[in-house]
Amino acid sequence: MTFDTDLFVIGGGSGGVRAARMAAQAGARVALAEDSRMGGTCVIRGCVPKKLMVFASKFAETLDLAPGYGWAVDGARFDWTVFRARLHADLDRLEGAYRRLLDTAGVAIHDTRATIEDPHTVRLSIGQAVTAAHILVATGGHPTRPDIPGAAMGMVSDDVFLMEALPKSVLIVGGGYIACEMACILDGMGVAVTLVHRGAQILRGFDEEARGLIAEAIRARGIDLHTGTDVLCMGAPDADFDLPAGEAMPEVEAPRGGPVKVKATNGHTQVHDAVLFATGREPNAKGLGLEALGVGFGRWGHVEVDAYSQTAVPSIFALGDVTRRPALTPVAIHDAMAFVETVFRGNPTPIDHELIPSAVFTQPELGTIGLSEEAARESEPIEVYATSFRPMRTAFADRPDRVLMKLVVSQATRRVLGCHIVAPEAGEMIQMVAVAIRMGATKEDFDRAMAVHPTMAEEMVTMRTPVRRA
Repeated sequence: MTFDTDLFVIGGGSGGVRAARMAAQAGARVALAEDSRMGGTCVIRGCVPKKLMVFASKFAETLDLAPGYGWAVDGARFDWTVFRARLHADLDRLEGAYRRLLDTAGVAIHDTRATIEDPHTVRLSIGQAVTAAHILVATGGHPTRPDIPGAAMGMVSDDVFLMEALPKSVLIVGGGYIACEMACILDGMGVAVTLVHRGAQILRGFDEEARGLIAEAIRARGIDLHTGTDVLCMGAPDADFDLPAGEAMPEVEAPRGGPVKVKATNGHTQVHDAVLFATGREPNAKGLGLEALGVGFGRWGHVEVDAYSQTAVPSIFALGDVTRRPALTPVAIHDAMAFVETVFRGNPTPIDHELIPSAVFTQPELGTIGLSEEAARESEPIEVYATSFRPMRTAFADRPDRVLMKLVVSQATRRVLGCHIVAPEAGEMIQMVAVAIRMGATKEDFDRAMAVHPTMAEEMVTMRTPVRRA
């Protein structure tokens, strides 16, 4: 059978664009459909604008430290409108760069929604049908709101970058990395932040000692953090939440962008200028036509794939956040390259998700790779090397900030099973450490490395005595 194209990619995010471009460079005829902006979550409404907001928010700490170093700083203020204009101009530039990469590679771009009609046919919303030897679903995910009265009044992470003005106060609901990052960002920009999380501690899944230090640092910044707390309902500032027993609160149709009255499970009722939900994300897998074709779905609504990104339908593949794989941009890009190697270069390449480094861009940051202390001690006997200290930069200005450097080591093999860093620029440090750990470095390999002094990172190679064994 002759097809219109060799590969049709649905989704123009990091994974979809990389797969389309690399397949085209391998000689394939490639088309791609995106019904929103090219670049996807990471470039347009995720990693990139968030990191730029992190940079903007950190100037507050620098200004706060300046007097301790002899600098007089007067009259400094943050102007959201100036920053927002530059932010969106930069996102426009990046979107243009993504389009040029696809054009240069010879990828046919369709700025429209696409669904799948059969294993080899994609239907565009403009009515055109395109046949393809292979179809790749890379549609990403989207943030969700909880099912509570008035939830429509709250923002999700996509909305933060579109705010016309900064709120004076915000309630952030959630305890994952998005919630914690946004709490630190908005606090640094001068917003009064309240953070509530229904769990006992923020950053579930990360090393306990590291997440505990992040929680302490968040509170020390003045962020009002409440764990073991959730939101019950939301409404207009004059809403009556004290209804008779058994009577449900009426559904609220108030628009987002105004003051919101919130009742929490701890009994507190408070009015905030804005509410931000960071309570989870769902894959963009519904409505594509996959169900009717026999593609498998997991309990979280994700597309099920094998180690080669192939679904139960041999001609249909999926990667990125629409699957249950780690929702990280480098993972989607890695999987895209493995997909191209497998399908278009004749080199079957299974997905390898071992030892993925990651960073949480709180202030201070958390950089991590490998096993947490808790996970490691359940698998084998370990040693833990850790140190916590006041970094020179802030200690000189009489700030109480602390950082953490931690290595989790196998007693049997001496390999470093995990590394956890809580410190400014921890994301930069963990990237370099990841190379060594990925190569199988032992604790003694770390010990043989010469320290760079004076740095925070030198502590990674100067810890000689374990603080505990398990």
